[in-house]
Amino acid sequence: MKPVERRLMRELPVLRSHLRRCAVLALLGAGLVVGQATLLATVLADGFAGRPVTVAAAAALGAVVAGRAVLAWARGVLTHRAAADAKHALRTRITDRLSGAAALRPSARDHGGTATLLVRGLDALDPYVVGHLPTTTAAAVVPVAVVAWLFVTDWSSALVVVVTLPLIPVFGALVGRHTARRTARQWQLLARLGGHFLDVVAGLPTLRAFGREGHQVRRVGEMARAHRRATMRTLRVAFLSSLVLETVATLSVALVAVPVGLRLLQGTVDLRTALIVLFLAPEAYLPLRALGSAFHDSAEGLTVAGQVFALLDEQEPPTGTTGPAPSPAPAASSLAPALRLDDVTVHHTGRTTPALDRVSLNVAPGEHVALVGPSGAGKSTLLALLIGFVRPTAGRVTVSGTDLACLDPDDWRTRIAWVPQRPHLFAASVAENIRLGRPDASDAEVREAARSAYADGFVEALPLGYDTPLGEHGAGLSAGQRQRIALARAFLKDAPVLLLDEPTAHLDPAAEAAVTRATARLMRGRTAIVVAHRTSLLPYADRVVTLRSGRAASLRPAVVERTPTP
Repeated sequence: MKPVERRLMRELPVLRSHLRRCAVLALLGAGLVVGQATLLATVLADGFAGRPVTVAAAAALGAVVAGRAVLAWARGVLTHRAAADAKHALRTRITDRLSGAAALRPSARDHGGTATLLVRGLDALDPYVVGHLPTTTAAAVVPVAVVAWLFVTDWSSALVVVVTLPLIPVFGALVGRHTARRTARQWQLLARLGGHFLDVVAGLPTLRAFGREGHQVRRVGEMARAHRRATMRTLRVAFLSSLVLETVATLSVALVAVPVGLRLLQGTVDLRTALIVLFLAPEAYLPLRALGSAFHDSAEGLTVAGQVFALLDEQEPPTGTTGPAPSPAPAASSLAPALRLDDVTVHHTGRTTPALDRVSLNVAPGEHVALVGPSGAGKSTLLALLIGFVRPTAGRVTVSGTDLACLDPDDWRTRIAWVPQRPHLFAASVAENIRLGRPDASDAEVREAARSAYADGFVEALPLGYDTPLGEHGAGLSAGQRQRIALARAFLKDAPVLLLDEPTAHLDPAAEAAVTRATARLMRGRTAIVVAHRTSLLPYADRVVTLRSGRAASLRPAVVERTPTP
């Protein structure tokens, strides 16, 4: 028994009870198999000999056949109930682990992989509980009972069975070792596909803003094809193993049947004995053949059980470190366009009041405008309108005199750098997250962008530097560090239009100061619109626009004198 199986038995009492029930049912089944073979051979031998079949013999044979049918039904009911109880117990432990006081931080979990584990993964335990465990107990009991009865009936045939019986588990183990590796690979690809797909869906607005949704569609397709190929390779190995086991079992039965037939012709053995041997020999090999098939069916379930225990044993990872960052000069952008909103109204589906109500706003090339106002006033909607995520219900938006509706959305988004309030970082390396701004950027350009965003200091302090893998949503980094990674993306993209949605929200004073310095450097030479709840970025705005209930309630110049950028 593998370590993961021992732990399943140790930590799930329902499986221990299930194994005991399977052992009892296997013993009863072995007795019924021997009884059926003996009674059937007796009835047939009497018939061929011209002796009448007694009612008692026929009734006994019928009772044994009915007993085997009832036993098969009881085994099916009990095994499916045990599988459901085992999955429920494991799901409860996982959810308690994720939601309890000792759980990991939500951002540190691979949510897609966990969802796959809880749903599709745990369902893979069914073949292990329903098929593998009952078959294992039957393989340990039935061959012993059959061989013992064969020794009583015909010792020479029993000897042939004893010699050939080990061939099936030997060949099964040789093929099964290869199958286990294939199955583990298949499950890893499935978990990776589920985790990556959820990560992509969660970060879809970011991907659209940076024009990378098409690349991710192709990548998800490639991962799905890789999982399909791994599944087909696993199935090929499973079918090959079935062929091997069936061939070995058939040859073994033939080694028993041929000598018995010859001896029957020679008259050295009677018909009843020969029939008992012929009926019981396949029954001796059948549980071992079934065990080989059950092993392949249960391999994925055991792999999943290992993943479950790995999740339950996880410790909370340390958070990322912070450190001082250099402050080189930022890159300069050119061709900053003018933006104009003419009586723009935006209605969201299901809402009676407009998110934006006849808003007009002119932003000159290179001008910095701060949007302030209470939550729900329409600030984020205005940014979504400029990105192209939302279309105006009335009015129009122009870019240097051209209607935004006439521009190609993908082409327009190449001219925008967007830094949301809660930037989405993908489950990839730090460098790959920064390179989202410009996929063809060199390592040197990625590092330069990180230095401009004051992120280079803490990135270099990570275990693998820029190659350090992050968890979902940037797990392993603080909120301020994630914000600076998002700013580094914007520096790397070097777009002429900058849209910032509360980049300093939810940050502590130290992180807010670092993000403010980086944001101020990023705004130089660009047309920038900043949604600001805090006042740290107001000194760097040329104008402050107040939105209330979807309307531009006031328009005034910034009242705080601009301070020099560090």
